Order: sequence, then C-alpha cells, then structure tokens
Amino acid sequence: DYSKLYAGSFIVVQLITQNLEKEGITPIIKDETESARLAGFGTAAYGFQELYVHSSEKTKAETVIANTLEGF
Repeated sequence: DYSKLYAGSFIVVQLITQNLEKEGITPIIKDETESARLAGFGTAAYGFQELYVHSSEKTKAETVIANTLEGF
C-alpha cells in the first residue's frame, strides 16, 4: 500500500529522493512523461513526477520531505 506524498518537477523529486534514501526510505517515482514517450505519445507536463512511499514509512517520509522543501 503506497501513498503519494509529492508531485512536482524532476529536479525537486530527485532531491527529495536522495534525502529519503539517506534515511533508508526507498520511494517509487511515477513519471507519466517517460511512460508516454516510451509508448509513442506526447504529454504537456514534461518533467512532472509523482513520488510515492510505502504506508509504513509515510510519517518519517513526510518529515524528510518537509525538511527538504524548507530550502525552496
């Protein structure tokens, strides 16, 4: 069971991912742009990604994400 905790630009998602992995959390990243490209379709939301984490890690991940986004 996974929960979506963030959606935004590729750059921010990568930064959050690095910080989550430092805490032992492995997120799943959904990138519909890449999926559409591989299927031969285009999309208007280039570079937009969604970040999911397992429900058991949600609380800890929310703290990491909040701390990461403080710098923006």
